[in-house]
Amino acid sequence: MLDFSRTGAAVGGTSATLEKTRLLGEYFRSLNDDDLRRAAVFMSGRPFGPSKRRTLGLGWSAVSKAIGAISRRNDEELQEIFRKHSDLGNWAGEALAGSTENEDVSLEEVEQALEAIRVARGGAKAAPLEALLRRLHPEAARFVVKIISTEMRIGLSEGLVEAAIGEAFGVAVTQVKRVHLITGDIGETAVRIKHGQIETSTVTLFQPVRFMLASPVETAAEAFERMGADKVWTEEKYDGVRCQLHHADGRVELFSRDLKETTSAFPELAENAPRIGHAVLFDGEVLAHRDGRVLRFFELQRRLGRKVVTDELRGQVPVVLVIFDLLSLDGRALLDEPLEERRRLLEGLALQHPFLLARLEDATSPSELDRIFADTRERGNEGLMVKDPKSPYTPGRRGLAWLKLKRPLATLDVVVTAVDWGHGKRKGVLSDYTFAVKDAATGRLVNVGKAYTGLTDAEIAEMTKRFLAITLEDRGWARLVKPEVVLEVAFDSIQHSGRHASGYALRFPRIVRIRDDKPVDEIDTLDRVSELYERYFGERSEAPLSEIAEVKPPTRSGPLSGPDRPPHKVGR
Repeated sequence: MLDFSRTGAAVGGTSATLEKTRLLGEYFRSLNDDDLRRAAVFMSGRPFGPSKRRTLGLGWSAVSKAIGAISRRNDEELQEIFRKHSDLGNWAGEALAGSTENEDVSLEEVEQALEAIRVARGGAKAAPLEALLRRLHPEAARFVVKIISTEMRIGLSEGLVEAAIGEAFGVAVTQVKRVHLITGDIGETAVRIKHGQIETSTVTLFQPVRFMLASPVETAAEAFERMGADKVWTEEKYDGVRCQLHHADGRVELFSRDLKETTSAFPELAENAPRIGHAVLFDGEVLAHRDGRVLRFFELQRRLGRKVVTDELRGQVPVVLVIFDLLSLDGRALLDEPLEERRRLLEGLALQHPFLLARLEDATSPSELDRIFADTRERGNEGLMVKDPKSPYTPGRRGLAWLKLKRPLATLDVVVTAVDWGHGKRKGVLSDYTFAVKDAATGRLVNVGKAYTGLTDAEIAEMTKRFLAITLEDRGWARLVKPEVVLEVAFDSIQHSGRHASGYALRFPRIVRIRDDKPVDEIDTLDRVSELYERYFGERSEAPLSEIAEVKPPTRSGPLSGPDRPPHKVGR
């Protein structure tokens, strides 16, 4: 682990990308297969490769208690060290200096300790964690904590790890990326590349493939310009959760956007998949629906992250899978086939509820695309996907073959009530802003969200000085501030929330501008938030299922159809 840590420190100590790649490639080249697999995963900031489908389930308090017990430092000292670094790993390294046994523990032993932490329950996780940290050199402990917190922060992206694998074994990074996109696991990718297993890599059912991504555009004209096509396909952008469904011989597994298995959250999909009658790999979106209508995302959230879904909950929040792509059919990988061929094969499966086909419509001009966009927003969907029918499926890539057309529903003028210290690149500045609107009935300010995007680094630095000067209460990680800074914020949707006194939360808020021209008395009200919610997301906005998949023969001229900051969790 010391060699790993010294390599990580060297990588973090240089800003030159080529030097980072060279250092890491040299280290990878020195390892056997098993350690190469472990090191590639660890350098990517993960305790386990995605193919393992494992999470540590380790809380901040357990890490803090273990380091406190070993270092014999009190909470005040530990907090002071953290404020100095704003980085869990660097904090652990300094806190443990002079208090550990300084052993050079192997990567295998670290992996075994991580597995022991994973399988332990509740407070029992602390024992294997403390035992591991006590043995390590503080520099190694620094990197172990970085791994378990999934925050390496040494300027090493997954793309650079891919480049280092290519550097280590003389393979072009494009080939490394291709293998990685198929395996979905950087450790497995490293070993395959080492042994020259490049052309043999293909889609493997029950090994999740990275999802193809879309690039954002703001106007219909921009979509046509960037895609460079005379005709595009459109699909409604649904407010659900992205999902891959793998099925073969009665076995069914579902995977989320971050490639975690989610089969248990949607048992009705798993139960009905064998009726498809084919081995398939679908890409789609899980939506909640009841009585033939799509429900709001707020309802679907009740299903997410559950290991057991009760019959009662299944009755209250049933789900469907709206399918928009087919990546494998009866052992035939379809990634390189054009989208129109994948769609043709998908339509030929004659799917039945709870599997639906995404509503598909052609557009041949920006004005037509604008009309389709307006229609889909009226139906309560959050935007529109624009796709090139000739495009292959490129896992993990955000290119121009898929675009997403999303515009803010509205903007709100809000006032900042609290601010959080940033970390990583935003270490030492107040960068996360909790904001409120006015409850006209009581005259109180009620929070409706938190934003941390939209301002430049220079603006954040200036705002930090301003917030420090108007701090009402210092809570360590956060500060309550005098409510006088007005912001204009955009957002994608609104949902009910028990977290805020307002009863609402804005989804994906971002700062449009600082409104120094507007007094606090003129910010938006809770009534305005409620009005926007009812207009776009209330019961009247629930889209009928027929708007997703109309039961009629497919046609290219219209819609295609089908059947019916601490505390926080660390580790993945």
